[in-house]
Amino acid sequence: MKIAFHGAARTVTGSKHLITLKNGTKILLDCGMFQGMGKETIELNNNLGFDASEVDVMVLSHAHIDHSGLIPKLVKEGFSGKIYCTPATKELAAVLLEDSAGIQENDVKYVNKKRAEQGKPYVQPLYTTDDALKSTKHLTPINYNEWTMIVPDVELLFTDAGHIIGSACVHLKITENGKTERVTFSGDVGRYRDIILRSPQEFPQADYIIMESTYGNSLHEVHYTTPDQLLEWVEKICVQQKGKLIIPAFSVGRTQEILFTLNQLDLEKRLPNVDVFLDSPLSIKVTDIIKQYPKYFNKTIQKVLEKDSDPFKFPELRYIQSVEQSKLLNYRNEPCVIISASGMAEAGRVKHHISNNVENSRNGILMTGYCEPHSLGARLQSGAKQVGIFGVEHEVNASVGAIRSMSAHGDYNDLCQWLACQDPRHVKRLFLVHGEYDVQKDFEPRLVKKGFTHVEIPPLHFETGLS
Repeated sequence: MKIAFHGAARTVTGSKHLITLKNGTKILLDCGMFQGMGKETIELNNNLGFDASEVDVMVLSHAHIDHSGLIPKLVKEGFSGKIYCTPATKELAAVLLEDSAGIQENDVKYVNKKRAEQGKPYVQPLYTTDDALKSTKHLTPINYNEWTMIVPDVELLFTDAGHIIGSACVHLKITENGKTERVTFSGDVGRYRDIILRSPQEFPQADYIIMESTYGNSLHEVHYTTPDQLLEWVEKICVQQKGKLIIPAFSVGRTQEILFTLNQLDLEKRLPNVDVFLDSPLSIKVTDIIKQYPKYFNKTIQKVLEKDSDPFKFPELRYIQSVEQSKLLNYRNEPCVIISASGMAEAGRVKHHISNNVENSRNGILMTGYCEPHSLGARLQSGAKQVGIFGVEHEVNASVGAIRSMSAHGDYNDLCQWLACQDPRHVKRLFLVHGEYDVQKDFEPRLVKKGFTHVEIPPLHFETGLS
């Protein structure tokens, strides 16, 4: 048995890990899109690193685009097998992939208009909406905590990762020549004190572990609560400065956390009388899907549901669906909060809102999650005085901040707690993926101290034998 790391290797996006058995069977763990990698992004997404038609089966840990976004390309290039995921992931992935295709088609139209003016040949999107719709037919749901035979001699178990609704840690029992090896892939590990979701589950002993490490060298803020931080920004920008507060937010997970927090402030009579716009049709769809899975919520939300039938809605909230409605927000002079995708501010409507508001010192931009170092969100957080958006340089006069406590990724304490159910003496090798290389190097000695003596940080397209 061999494993090759074709994405999220010494970087955070593009999750893709290919297991090849001795009999030639190929099992793909995730098929994510690279995001925010600057000029390299297009080339990275064009090259899967393997022949899609040779993959027999795929397992999807969760619906985020950096884990699912190249599934339509995989199918387009010849994959014909099943894609196993949880029921919630199937629903979420279907809407996210269709949205991703739409963004690419629109981006290509813009690029080709420029290329036509320059006499250059047209480019094609990675995949179309039709490709995305075809690919979702391969999604095959199985529940948490049920061992399922996915190909001969390979069984799959999902445990709750606590990252987003439907997110799973992947556990495989692979039997070759009468010997069974156990492989665990973390997907993205959530937090043990998440505002909305249940904590990550314990899982069976593994021989090999592939683990994310996004925040492997940092701790999230716990001394200052998310509601207080968010309220501070709303009061500063909207009440005191009479400006607009732009909040880039991932459609799955982060948007719902922000809405729940604002609803909590409203129930406590602390939320100022300021209009809040959710400007993302995708986020609205996703929120409706998430409401269908209350069993995945933690005990705190279960209690809230006894008194509040919709913990993600409050009187000040307005939904924005059409492009025309979105554009009208640019002409609005009254203070307001605009929540919009994407979370790294790399695409979608939020990029337009930042472009239209970043030069006004009354306004604010509040990041609420991880941003890949090359992304617009990261450049703003780094204190850039100027940023290029849609080919135009903008002076950054708006206030820029971040709420670290809202991350859906566990910090190093959470990651170590996730591993606590394992006897490190039985873990032959632990591979760190889905993290920046310097973060992974900082995290490695912490794991060694806990007894995981064989920690490796594979580079992109690296392949190694497991047995």
